[in-house]
Amino acid sequence: MRHFLDFEKPIAELEGKIEELRRMSEPEGLNIADEIARLTAVADKQLRTLYSKLTPWQKTQVARHPDRPKACDYISGLITEFTPLAGDRAFADDAAVLGGLGRFHGRSVVVIGTEKGSDTESRVRHNFGMARPEGYRKARRLMELAGRFNLPILTFVDTSGAFPGIDAEARGQAEAIARSIEACLEAPVPLVATIIGEGGSGGAIALATGDHVLMLEYAIYSVISPEGCASILWRDAAQAPVAAEALKLTAEDLVKLKLVDQVIPEPLGGAQRDKAATLKAVDEAVQAALAALSGVDPVTLRARRREKFLAMGREPAA
Repeated sequence: MRHFLDFEKPIAELEGKIEELRRMSEPEGLNIADEIARLTAVADKQLRTLYSKLTPWQKTQVARHPDRPKACDYISGLITEFTPLAGDRAFADDAAVLGGLGRFHGRSVVVIGTEKGSDTESRVRHNFGMARPEGYRKARRLMELAGRFNLPILTFVDTSGAFPGIDAEARGQAEAIARSIEACLEAPVPLVATIIGEGGSGGAIALATGDHVLMLEYAIYSVISPEGCASILWRDAAQAPVAAEALKLTAEDLVKLKLVDQVIPEPLGGAQRDKAATLKAVDEAVQAALAALSGVDPVTLRARRREKFLAMGREPAA
């Protein structure tokens, strides 16, 4: 059963009527097929109008949609012969970070993604996509493996942020994130990162410090969640919509600010309405990004990547 967001209630009512009609036997004097077609056209028009003017807070809700494709969907849909690799070789395996070897259009790659889970059981198992230090150390290990065997790195980011628990802090959360960012910057191979849902704080940038950063149209990417920002600035999480506006966390804003390189359009109504079309769009964007980076020598790759991130926020020379 489709999950509707609060602002989608008018669409929910229309689609509910369409489903009722589909289950009905055709009564005397009523052409159900014509009525379904009419209501479908009205629903599509309303959906198009609604999604053409979403606020940053509404885009945040879409980015968090429970039915939105997760990292495991992109890995299973885009990567063949995927072989997961576990553990950080120091403490434990972290299920919030998936990673391993596979083939992308026949080319061997290393794939890393933050996984939120799609139901209660899997969300708990993956800690809602919030990685502990061992998750970032696993990511670093895989990036170093990619460099050793000259394999491009693909990352899929969907996390509200790194896990803030006492156990994570005790095991060096900040250091683990910093080392993962360092591994991204030092990788001698192409690194293409895709923000597929939430890109939250250091937990996201630890996997997204790439040569080419892609972002889905209704994904978000920010130093802090709107609720967290509102709690700090106004001591009121209810101010989250105002914070979302101020944070400039949408794909449209971030391309203008040159913090991400490319926006991938989503199907009408968001990725959750047509997962196959979304995977196809991501597949094409990642393939094009990798093709543009192929043949670039490691020294140039590292230098360009470093300069790209150093230049963020810098005023252009007069």
